[in-house]
Amino acid sequence: MDFTIQIYTQFLKSLQAGGYCFQTVEQYLNTPKERTIMLRHDVDLLPLNSLGFAEIQSDLGIVGTYYFRAVPESWNEEVITYIASLGHEIGYHYECLTTCNGDMEKGIVDFEENLNALRKLAPVKTICMHGSPMSKYDSKDLWKQYRYQAYDIIGEPYFDINFDEVFYITDTGRKWDGHAASVRDKVQTSFTQRYHTTKEIIDAIAAGDFPSRVMFTFHPQRWSDNFIKWGKELVVQNVKNVIKKHFYVNR
Repeated sequence: MDFTIQIYTQFLKSLQAGGYCFQTVEQYLNTPKERTIMLRHDVDLLPLNSLGFAEIQSDLGIVGTYYFRAVPESWNEEVITYIASLGHEIGYHYECLTTCNGDMEKGIVDFEENLNALRKLAPVKTICMHGSPMSKYDSKDLWKQYRYQAYDIIGEPYFDINFDEVFYITDTGRKWDGHAASVRDKVQTSFTQRYHTTKEIIDAIAAGDFPSRVMFTFHPQRWSDNFIKWGKELVVQNVKNVIKKHFYVNR
């Protein structure tokens, strides 16, 4: 079975055995290393699942980046502060144009208020757009009129990481090759590698065939060792993939 905590832990250990180091997004933007992994986590739902990921990483001496949305299903202040206390990076998963119906002026006020609230819990130096696939608004468009650098933000992955140098792979769609069902979680890249399962990634790492600089994006709500929760997520995500592919991807 894929997308279990067991295989996730095996995946992390395979990266360690492959000689990779681990950097937060902030660390990479400040001092990029050659053989390095960025573990990015979009905390869209079920923040306790992200807490579990953070604890596994901490036990292995690994750091990651956790982007929290400013909505009740993501924003858990105890979880945020505890993950930060483990040494992980906390970032803001903004969706301001979705929540403000495309209004730029309201959107930047929403961004500033939520960023300030998150900074009361942990340092925040990077941000990352939440895709909001069912919305017609792309919150990255906020930066066509404003500058996130004005808020002491050093980077946004979709703008500030060169994905011709960093291999980008995401579990969007609950698979590692779910590009056809992804609305906004896409990057321009010259990499051609494709992996479907976590086991394929582990095998490529063991064979020495995996890229040297990589950003992984995880949605921890999709990972579980509980068979009922695992099966429910599988069914729900497959239905969502069909809907997104046929009604939103080519919108």
